Amino acid sequence: MAEKITVRNGRLEVPDNPIIPYIEGDGTGPDIWYATRLAIDAAVLKAYSGRRRIEWKEVLAGEKAFKATGEWLPRKTLDDITEHVVAIKGPLTTPVGEGIRSLNVTIRQELDLYACIRPVKWIKGTPSPVVHPEWLDVVIFRENTEDIYAGIEWMPGSDKARKVIGFLNGEMGCKIDETASIGVKPITKSATQRLMRKAMEYAMRNHRHTVTIVHKGNIMKYTEGAFRTWCYELAEAEFKGLFVTEEELKGTDGRVPKGKILINDRITDNMFQQLLLRSREYDVIVTPNLNGDYLSDAAAAQVGGLGMAPGANIGDFLAVFEATHGTAPKYAGLDKTNPGSLMLSAKMMLDYIGWGEAADLLARSLEDTVSQKKVTYDLARNMEGAKEVRTSEFAKYMVENMG
Repeated sequence: MAEKITVRNGRLEVPDNPIIPYIEGDGTGPDIWYATRLAIDAAVLKAYSGRRRIEWKEVLAGEKAFKATGEWLPRKTLDDITEHVVAIKGPLTTPVGEGIRSLNVTIRQELDLYACIRPVKWIKGTPSPVVHPEWLDVVIFRENTEDIYAGIEWMPGSDKARKVIGFLNGEMGCKIDETASIGVKPITKSATQRLMRKAMEYAMRNHRHTVTIVHKGNIMKYTEGAFRTWCYELAEAEFKGLFVTEEELKGTDGRVPKGKILINDRITDNMFQQLLLRSREYDVIVTPNLNGDYLSDAAAAQVGGLGMAPGANIGDFLAVFEATHGTAPKYAGLDKTNPGSLMLSAKMMLDYIGWGEAADLLARSLEDTVSQKKVTYDLARNMEGAKEVRTSEFAKYMVENMG
């Protein structure tokens, strides 16, 4: 009989037959979810010889939810994810410049999934635009609830926009054109420091060597500059003796003492070139919301694109794993899209619930399949001698490689 994942005494309790909610997703979501589910189930069966299995529970969001309920994100979906603790989702539609608010952002904020965690690592055989994609192996911790993505903004010419502009110009001495669009960028100490804490704990648990705070504090001194300050303060308060800073290494040979983590910081725009030119020097990255969105996509391009980039949104215990790319509606229903992002996110999910054997099997079979050049169109067009396969065929080849 299937059971729910629970939280007891500060840790996840995962039964051998957990119920895990899934959101199929919009556009190509159904195609990549079908393939991903096939591969997950095969990996779990192979790894545990039938002793463990996942009971999948569909919950609705996006276009499918709107057709069924008249709501883009039903409250029941959020309640189901909360009740079952761990979930996985495909991409969801968000119109640009109009219409509904981002469902991805809403899910993160409503469930307080404050850490968007995106590992970026090259899968052997994946075509890449850089000479040494294998040099990049970073895990990006992106703050998920604040910054510009908080969605506090007003349309130009609206009464609220004029009211805010009037206050800023009249009371705060600003000089903002009355026709301007207005948005607010909140960054708080509490949200910043819980993200830094999670990044440090990850670095220690996974034997990572460097934690880099990425910010634009040279310009936005009281938001992103404060983000930098608060990250260092958290490290000093809770991880004292376990790290060193670049400042502390000045005047030495620059070597980090054995067993300690180096904490440093970089300006956001500089970090883009750092990831290209000195990628081996970076390990764990901690950054505000918008920076993290840009950096994770740019880093993904170095290892083959968003089609091979996993992601997770994690709070204190609740976690939603997701494909990091969009819905690609022109390919919907064509059984053509690369399922790699969702599959690698599923690998993260299996690791999160403590099923490391199945997680490793899933990742190895994906790498083996890519190395055999049996890939979807997005990879095949850049791989000499590749066999272009459908989304579902790619999953079946993965299952064969598990055997």
